[in-house]
Amino acid sequence: MKQYGIGQSVPRFEDSRLLRGRGRFQDDRNLPGQAYGVVLRSPHAHARIIAIDTMAARAAPGVLAVYTGKDYAADGLGMPKATLPRKRPDGSPMFAPQRPALVADRVRYVGDPIAFVVAESLAEAKDASELIAVDYEPLPAVTNTAEAAQLGAAPVWDECPDNVSNIFEKGNKFAAADAAFARAARIIKRRYVITRVHAQYMETRGALGVYDEGDERYTLYTDCQYPHRVRNMLCNAVFRIPESKMRVVSGDIGGAFGSKGWQYVEHRLVLWASRKLRRPIKWTCDRSEAVLADEHGRDSVGEIELALDSDNKFLGLRVHLIGNIGAYVGSDRNLLVPSMMIGTAVGVYDIPSAYALVTGVLSNTSPTAPYRGDLSHRAPDRRRSAGIKHRSARVAAA
Repeated sequence: MKQYGIGQSVPRFEDSRLLRGRGRFQDDRNLPGQAYGVVLRSPHAHARIIAIDTMAARAAPGVLAVYTGKDYAADGLGMPKATLPRKRPDGSPMFAPQRPALVADRVRYVGDPIAFVVAESLAEAKDASELIAVDYEPLPAVTNTAEAAQLGAAPVWDECPDNVSNIFEKGNKFAAADAAFARAARIIKRRYVITRVHAQYMETRGALGVYDEGDERYTLYTDCQYPHRVRNMLCNAVFRIPESKMRVVSGDIGGAFGSKGWQYVEHRLVLWASRKLRRPIKWTCDRSEAVLADEHGRDSVGEIELALDSDNKFLGLRVHLIGNIGAYVGSDRNLLVPSMMIGTAVGVYDIPSAYALVTGVLSNTSPTAPYRGDLSHRAPDRRRSAGIKHRSARVAAA
């Protein structure tokens, strides 16, 4: 390569390995004695769980265990939570409901996990999961972003009857933006609907958890984009152990777009089940399951106003965006979708004053999180500076 790299192709040093079939993706990894896990998910957007009967599933061939939310809670494991300094419109702290690994009393979106079945084979685990009998009491649900915070909408959480989790503001509304609109010769107002999206990767997500009883140490093999943060969260928020007791290994990702960036509940489940059963536990997301199991992207409704003078020169910009967070706020990541783009709202244009208000609303839908194809979720390596989006194995270890 010459002195300046702009406009020149960049050699990809991993291509030879991948083109010869030597990649190591998540489902390529298997360990001796491993068992297989399957997650039973809610078919309801909103329902109360009256009872869960797992007796037939536990007696099915090859089944090692059937875990429910009550089993998980009994072991005293924690849940990650959001830490961004957000508030509700009245100034009170934001309402950010944490996401359990298995729901015990009430499902809040189609796909909410309610049981984890572990068996000797994947087929046996799937067969057993179909034997679990769940008695649901359906409840009113809200899935429309624009309607979530309207008067009369069904509350996702009783503790938050208006479904407003938080607000986020940027700019000076009263001294600058409103003054610009007051003297405007022309105002253009538009409503924009940004639909919900879902990633369909080359390889669906997966996780393989191992607990070493002798060393009292966990190892998680998974296709996450930043394993160090996943390790830190699992240690500090879930298992409450020193970071030296957890190792997270990430190989070839197989497509991500940001949706594989963070920790998912299945990471917790395979590690927890491995500790209880003293065997490696492997979970692989079915292609048909991915829409239910994964975080989604975007999903917002925005009212945008542009103020212009008599010469059509920009004077000010006002944005009110309603962002759909989904049913849970499992981490700061679930708060970023509605607000992270606000810093670029004015673009490259000369707009003297701007104000943006983002209202994050809860709904009976899958949680949303950043979705994109850039490198911002990846730990620094020499591909980052080269602009290459594929990443080889990295290990998060103390």
